[in-house]
Amino acid sequence: MNPGFNRLLEAVVRIDVREIAFEAGTRRYASSLGSGVIISPDGIVLTNAHVVSRRAVEINVTLANLERVGAKLIGWDHWTDLAVLRIDLEEVKRRDWAWEMSHAEFGDSHALYPAQVVYAVGTPHGLTRTVTRGIVSNQNRYFEDSRGVNGYETGTFNTWLQTDAAINPGNSGGPLVTEDGRVVGITSRGYLGANNLGFAIPSATARAVLEALLRDGEIVRSYVGLVPGALQDLENFYSLELAAGGVLINSVDPGSPAARAGLRGGDLVMAIDGEKVDGRFPEQLPPIQNRIASRPVGATLTFTVRRNGEARDYPVVTEKLESRVGEEWALEKWGLSVRKVSRAYARENQLEEETGVVVIGLQSGFPAAVAGLSRGDVITKINQQPIDTLEVIKTAHAKYEAQPEPTLFEARRNRRVSLYIVKP
Repeated sequence: MNPGFNRLLEAVVRIDVREIAFEAGTRRYASSLGSGVIISPDGIVLTNAHVVSRRAVEINVTLANLERVGAKLIGWDHWTDLAVLRIDLEEVKRRDWAWEMSHAEFGDSHALYPAQVVYAVGTPHGLTRTVTRGIVSNQNRYFEDSRGVNGYETGTFNTWLQTDAAINPGNSGGPLVTEDGRVVGITSRGYLGANNLGFAIPSATARAVLEALLRDGEIVRSYVGLVPGALQDLENFYSLELAAGGVLINSVDPGSPAARAGLRGGDLVMAIDGEKVDGRFPEQLPPIQNRIASRPVGATLTFTVRRNGEARDYPVVTEKLESRVGEEWALEKWGLSVRKVSRAYARENQLEEETGVVVIGLQSGFPAAVAGLSRGDVITKINQQPIDTLEVIKTAHAKYEAQPEPTLFEARRNRRVSLYIVKP
């Protein structure tokens, strides 16, 4: 066997995760497993964000020598479905194994071509270090659905590698490698209801995200509020030559920087900061979105926009990109699970303010359900105090735990505000 492939096999790990979840008005612990690959001599492991989330309370890594050690989450980026762990090397030293840790090397995902042989290595259904063989089916696949897993947005800023190598639950986070054992992708998902349709994050994306997470612990991206669309088949309606390029604005988020600057759905973006953009095809959109997101927060971008046959420049000042999924918590005495309203959620649902919490779960027979609250309600005030942060409702719940008494909730449902009295 190729020596590089042997080193790769030694670097692939199984990841067991215990994490907390806030569902149905209570908190509970769930266990899951996935795969990962050691990518540096100091025990850095690259895996998927949906394998190890920020709610993980315990992470264990099974090494190639079958020993299990602890690990810590270093960084997490749901936008690319990537997470970075660090193996507890002190624990490894204490055990004094006659074993040397191997690490994998990155390959060039840009150099891949259709029909090239690749291998997926991971832990499908708990079967550690399983190797499956396939080919690169497509090296530039685009997903229209950016909601990703568990409600988090994923895939907005990159295209995907498609392969027919067998990928099953548990493979997530494992490497997709070439015959010499170089990592050209991080396996992320299989296509439900289909055979031989697996997808991986290209190593070019993974490498950049890894470096940023190791350096900063997070990736800060910029947001302008444009929802782009492919221009393909619409050129005639805009009287464009095929070579003219441009990106169609499908819609603009209400209250976003782009909306405040005057951009609107149906506009054509022909250039950004004087550099032409071409978004005729869906596969061309993620790099354009990544280009915007990679600019510093607060930067001014000049969008050259064509509207009604005329071109005009619009300066747009970027904001920090936020997920629609806010922090979650369970208020168990009330039988209520909530999620903080984020700026993105407020804009998406056309809420007037970015305050309050969304009801994501209720426990039947508990005070919140008995009072009439429902999943999807936005609780804006508690005892007439605005819920500016999650701590406001946590504090109110702590007081209720210490001394139960009726509590007044103000909540919005279908644009109507109602009052609910939660009684002991």
